[in-house]
Amino acid sequence: MYAEIIVDIAVEAVDRVFTYAIPEGMQLQPGMRVEVPFGRMKKEGFVIRMKETPDYDPEKIKCVLSAPDTYPVLLPQLMALAEEIREKYHCPLCEAIRLMLPAQMRGNRVKIKTEEQVRLIISQDLVDEAIAKETRSKKRKLILTLLSDGAMHPLEELRAMVKDVRPALNYLQEKEIIEIVSVETMRSPYTGRVEEATERQLTPEQDEALCEMLPALNRPQKPFLLHGVTGSGKTEVYIRLVKEAVRQGKGAIILVPEIVLTPQMIQWFKSRFGDTMAVLHSRLSAGERFDEWRRIRFGNARIVIGARSAIFAPVENLGVIIVDEEHEQSYQSQSFPQYDAREIAFMRSKREKAVCVMASATPSIYSYAMARRGDYTLLEMPHRILNRPMPKIHLVDMREELRLGNKTMFSRALQEKLDACISSGQQAMLFINRRGYASSVNCRKCGETIRCSRCDVSLTYHSWDKTLRCHYCGAIIPMPEKCPSCESTYIKPMGTGTQKVEEALNKMYPSAGVIRMDMDTTSEKNAHFDLVNQFRAGKAQILLGTQMIAKGLDFPLVTLVGAVMADMSLNFPDYRAAERTFQLLVQVAGRAGRGEKPGEVVIQSYQPDHYALQCAARQDYRSFFAQEFDRRKKSLYPPLTMMVRFLCDAREMETALATAEEIKNRITCRFGNTPLWRRILFIRSDEAPISRIQERARAQVLLKLLNHPDTDQLIAAMQEMAREEYPAHTVLEINPVSLA
Repeated sequence: MYAEIIVDIAVEAVDRVFTYAIPEGMQLQPGMRVEVPFGRMKKEGFVIRMKETPDYDPEKIKCVLSAPDTYPVLLPQLMALAEEIREKYHCPLCEAIRLMLPAQMRGNRVKIKTEEQVRLIISQDLVDEAIAKETRSKKRKLILTLLSDGAMHPLEELRAMVKDVRPALNYLQEKEIIEIVSVETMRSPYTGRVEEATERQLTPEQDEALCEMLPALNRPQKPFLLHGVTGSGKTEVYIRLVKEAVRQGKGAIILVPEIVLTPQMIQWFKSRFGDTMAVLHSRLSAGERFDEWRRIRFGNARIVIGARSAIFAPVENLGVIIVDEEHEQSYQSQSFPQYDAREIAFMRSKREKAVCVMASATPSIYSYAMARRGDYTLLEMPHRILNRPMPKIHLVDMREELRLGNKTMFSRALQEKLDACISSGQQAMLFINRRGYASSVNCRKCGETIRCSRCDVSLTYHSWDKTLRCHYCGAIIPMPEKCPSCESTYIKPMGTGTQKVEEALNKMYPSAGVIRMDMDTTSEKNAHFDLVNQFRAGKAQILLGTQMIAKGLDFPLVTLVGAVMADMSLNFPDYRAAERTFQLLVQVAGRAGRGEKPGEVVIQSYQPDHYALQCAARQDYRSFFAQEFDRRKKSLYPPLTMMVRFLCDAREMETALATAEEIKNRITCRFGNTPLWRRILFIRSDEAPISRIQERARAQVLLKLLNHPDTDQLIAAMQEMAREEYPAHTVLEINPVSLA
């Protein structure tokens, strides 16, 4: 018997199956991991197919060395999905397979955890006799008493109760009264107490949406776009849909965009489904991720909640895929292969005949356009549950505040409403999408901005340790006493970040308590969970944070939300700036008034007349979509076109620019005299907007392609070009998340 195996080497030259002989007595199946000889090396591989006879001389065929597992690590449907990913994203098959396994599993870098456990091996009627005979050792008597319940007891538990327990255990084991066994144990990522669920009656809108989705469990339909305002009860619809899928013996995957949202979603689902739920995200330890993956693979967990990579969870008989906050850019991978979890959700749901639900209060322009075209089934929930009113939004013109002499970061309206909120014992959330204390440090004499020596960006001042930090490469330097350019002492932090706002709030409300959530305060494991729980428990009245607090979180006592610098993201050099600003503001506004008391929102802006802010203040998605889609139609931006970028980085800018120019010339020469050239609306090579990161110069070739069936040929050809050898390291990005 022979096996066709893909070797785990991410090189195009070996991106094909190799035939190996299966030694007598070794049991292999498609999807299993194996160790095989490859040249002079031993490499890991994956069995793709079995065959009775080889295609060439059996004498020249090497044998499989070993199989680390007794089961296929890849389900048949995931093997087929890997082939589809290989075709769509033009990557080696082993790269697609790697997406589907815990990273530490490859190379056996994570092991099954075991612990020693102790149990009695004498019959129950002899236990009392054995205890009575133990007159010489109080330790042995206590051990026997503890074990007399007949259950297995972890050795660590006995060690905590009996000092120096091992000699006593060894004696009892020699007398064949007990046995000490090594038992596999699962590492659990769950922390905290799970509250009991209270199942509310569905609103007519929730019921209508659910009734539209349920038939798709047995009759495949096109994907659903669930457009429900913040607080409309989308999560309850998810839970009811999953509940029915589980009743039918099917599984479910629920994707969330931010790790900070995962604990809350876990609480909701765990209270309904208990241990049949697993969680997968990047903050788990290697062991926790491995054990959660195995619980899913063996069918002990049928429901998976997690971030982007959870879309590859080995759920058998998959019935439901839900993409919560589908508009979020974090669903797009930034590492190779640059897959989009939303696209994978469509691919997998189609292949496995599962219900696919995209959900958001602020759907992406792409998704809403697909729904209008009829490619998605649009379901809308325009009202909050229990007829709670949407928060009242005040749009404040900060130019007028400055004209009236208010030079602080808080408008008079926000200060007044904060005072009232704190004095009444309610909670407030303040949003500012910039961490650190100040966005830059400037010299007031020569105008110099202190920049990162490795990246083409200004350094951010962090007050807690008086350092300047680069948020791209992680470089840290002490705050200088003099300007490095003119040696003037007139250097000063400029701009506003979360630390500066936190400092101001602590001075204004010293007894209220302020919790700050940003990348600096949530780097530790479970930090998101702990901070959210502290705020929910009322240990602070103000939650301050970046966009990680802007969506999905549900705090019943929050009656006020303030967006301190609402228009900051409008100035980003990206065609999606207006869309992202609108989404952020509507999402953060939706945190207010989710309990019994109505909410208010203050949006501070220096551009209050911009249509994104005006529509956000009215919470008018349809009006925003109409204006934004019309703008993109006139300027030929996605979703009407595709943005493609070759990003070239090298030590020297000359090398990066030369590579970009070479790629541009290759594209022009290859397609310039073909019909495909008409699909290229724009092509340009130049420096990237951020021209240096981590001491690497960055140049780009930027293209705008017309959406057309022929465009797939262009993309495939460009993928091939990107894999060729160049003086600069080159990657291809399709509709990149950031154009910086």
